[in-house]
Amino acid sequence: MPKLKCTIPNGFDSPIALPKDEDEERLWQDLNRSWWETHPMTYDWAGKFDFDEFTQEFYLELDRRFFLGAKEYMPWNKIPFDSLINFNSLGDKDVLEIGVGSGSHAQLLAHYSKSFTGIDITDYAVKSTSTRMKCFGYDAKILRMDAEQINFDDNSFDFIWSWGVIHHSSNTNKILAEMSRVLRPGGRAIVMVYHRSFFNYYIVNGLISGILLGDFFRAKSIHKTAQYWTDGAIARYYSAPEWKELCSKFFNVEDMWVFGQKSGLIPLPAGKIKDLILRIIPNPLSRFLTNKCKMGEFLVAKLKKPIKPLA
Repeated sequence: MPKLKCTIPNGFDSPIALPKDEDEERLWQDLNRSWWETHPMTYDWAGKFDFDEFTQEFYLELDRRFFLGAKEYMPWNKIPFDSLINFNSLGDKDVLEIGVGSGSHAQLLAHYSKSFTGIDITDYAVKSTSTRMKCFGYDAKILRMDAEQINFDDNSFDFIWSWGVIHHSSNTNKILAEMSRVLRPGGRAIVMVYHRSFFNYYIVNGLISGILLGDFFRAKSIHKTAQYWTDGAIARYYSAPEWKELCSKFFNVEDMWVFGQKSGLIPLPAGKIKDLILRIIPNPLSRFLTNKCKMGEFLVAKLKKPIKPLA
C-alpha cells in the first residue's frame, strides 16, 4: 500500500472540515485540482498497461481492472453498477456525471441516457473521457468545470451520478447545493463518498497504519494518519448519520448503503502475501463484512429532489 501524500493543507483538521474563508477555499481547491491532474485515475498501480494511452485497448483494460474490483463488492446482473443505476430508465433522461475520471461510468451512462454531460476539475480527465467517447462513438458533452460552481441553468438534469469525487472538493456542501439547483424537481442523484466506519477509520488507520507503522507518532492524530494514506489533496470521511444529515438539507434521502473493497479488509502492503489472502477469502464473506456489517469505505446515498422546496 504506497503512501500517496505526506502533506495536508493547513486548516483541514478534522474528517469533515470545511474551509474557514474564501482564501482557504481557493487554496484547497487549487491543491485538489493539482493533485488529480498529476494523479489521474488510470488504475495502473497493479501494473503498467501494455497499450498506448487514450486508445480503445487502453480504455478496455482500464475498465477491466476497475469493474473486476467493483464486482467483488457489488455484483451485477447485466451491467456494472446496475444494482444502483436503473439504466433502462435513462432513455428519456438528461444525465450529469460529476467527476468523470477516465470515463468508465461515463461510457455506461452515455450508452443508455437521452443525453450525457460529464464534468471534471482536471484537463486530464476531460481529455481522456472526451477521447474515449470519440473512440467508442458516443455523443457526449465533456467539460472542465468546478462542481462547486456548475455552469448550467436551474433544473437542467434528471439524474446525477458521482462516484468517489465530491468528498475531495474544497467545499462538499456547495456541490450538494449546486446539484440540487441543476436537478429537476423529482430528479434523482446517487453519490458515493468515503465512509468513516469504526473498522476502516479507527482500526485500520488508527491502530494499524498509525501505531504499528508509526504514522500516528508523526501525525499525532488519526485524521492526519488517514490523510497520509488516502488519495487526493484532501479526503473527507463521513459517518452515515453525518452524511444523511448533510444531504437532507438539499434532498430527500431515499436510501443509503455501505460498500467496500475486499482489499480494505486486509491492511497489509500490496504484495504476494496480501494477494494470497485475498484469493482465499470468498467474495460473499468479504461482502458480508464490508456491506452488511458496514465495515466498508464507500458510503452511497440515493437522493431525490423534492417537487416542492424543503422547508
